[in-house]
This record gives sequence, C-alpha cells and structure tokens, in this order.
Amino acid sequence: MNIAPLENLRGDYLGMAPDWTVPQHADLYSAEDQAVWRILVERQTALARHYACDEFLRGLDSLGIGDTIPDFEAINARLMPLTGWRLVGVPGLIPDAAFYDHLAHRRFPVTVWIRTRAELDYLVEPDLFHDFFGHVPLLTDPVFADFMQAYGRRAIAAGPENIDRLARLYWFTVEFGLIRTAKGLKAYGAGILSSAAEVKHAIEGDGVERLSFDAATAMQRPYEIDKLQPTYFILDDFRQLLDRPAAH
Repeated sequence: MNIAPLENLRGDYLGMAPDWTVPQHADLYSAEDQAVWRILVERQTALARHYACDEFLRGLDSLGIGDTIPDFEAINARLMPLTGWRLVGVPGLIPDAAFYDHLAHRRFPVTVWIRTRAELDYLVEPDLFHDFFGHVPLLTDPVFADFMQAYGRRAIAAGPENIDRLARLYWFTVEFGLIRTAKGLKAYGAGILSSAAEVKHAIEGDGVERLSFDAATAMQRPYEIDKLQPTYFILDDFRQLLDRPAAH
C-alpha cells in the first residue's frame, strides 16, 4: 500500500500514534454520515445475500452489522473471542510496513472517515465502509483470519523489494477474490462486495477472465484501480491461501 504524500490524502493524519492509529470517536459521526452508511449497508447486504460466500454472510450475521456506523470497540468484543482479531482506527491509507505489522499482530486497520453521498458508487481512497463492510466479516472465519495474519508476517519477512508482487497477491485475493462453492461461484473479495457494480460484473459479467487461483500467476498480473476488473482468480477453498507463500 504505497501512499501519496500526506497532504494529498483525505484523512486527518494529525495526532496519530506512532503505529499510524487514531481513535474512532464513534459518537461524532453526523446524521449525514449515518445516512450514507445506511444506504450502503442496505444495498450491499442485499447483494451479498445473493453473491457472497457463506463465510462472509456468517460474519455479517455474527458481528451484527446494522444500520448505524459500528463502534470498533463493540465489534472487537464480538470479533476477538472468535478469531483473536481486533480493529484499529486509521486516518486512511498507511505505509506498507505499518499495515503489515498490524496484520501480523491480528490488528485490522479500518479508516475512520466515511465517503459522501456523492461518492456512493466510487471513491479513490478506501473509506470506513469499504474497510469495514468489505473486510471485517471474513475475519470471523478461522481459516481466512489465519491467512491474513500469515500474509502480514510473510510480507514483513519478504522485504520492500517484493512490495509490487505482494500488492498483486492481496489485490487478486483479499480485494477481488472469487471462490467456488456448492452454491456456485461466489465473491469474497472486499473490493467486490463493497461495490454494487463490481459484484455483478465479477460473477455475471461477459468478457471477464476468471482463472483458477495460482499465487505465482497472480503476483505477475498487473491491475488498475479505477475500472471494473477484467480478471479474477478463483479459489476452491480458503485453505489454498495458507498453502501458498506470500512472495517468491
């Protein structure tokens, strides 16, 4: 996650801790913030019920994600007993080293600000909705939770020379991964499940390349962040992620 100079980023980076975390201040979200959250949650939950894998849906239910912006501490009280993960607030995009360190210690960074109503369908930087709705439900699944920690640890060990390959692996799995299930092809990637257009495109779109997952291949594939994806990799089981090294 290479980041731009702080003055070009949207979040408030003043007063953050050395590990790039900030308090959430869950009581300070405005009525408009809550309205945007409610619109997004209602829309994406309905899509997830149709397109998401069961592990994601169980996470939604077990965390009790509802029509108000969640308080991270309240979520941690539910999440930590399940898989040992907890959420930490961050001002937005953070450096690779900080991000990997959080993952390696079962801390998932969640942006504390939420998009505006004008950005319901797309924004450049990940916000609270993308980070929370897209990523957090799967942290309740023991196998996926173990992979996320393993990814962080392997990324630290791999060093900065492997940043590009690691980013591609993360992109094609954690952000835009698909999985075969007894109910058909389903989505698990956060970039898919937090986007109304992407979720339908990924599962049902024509002219889309859907490849069986191979880590080495994924780490060589370029990607673009500002359009619907032309290529997705498909898992047969989340355990495949644990069988693959994070970098070569």
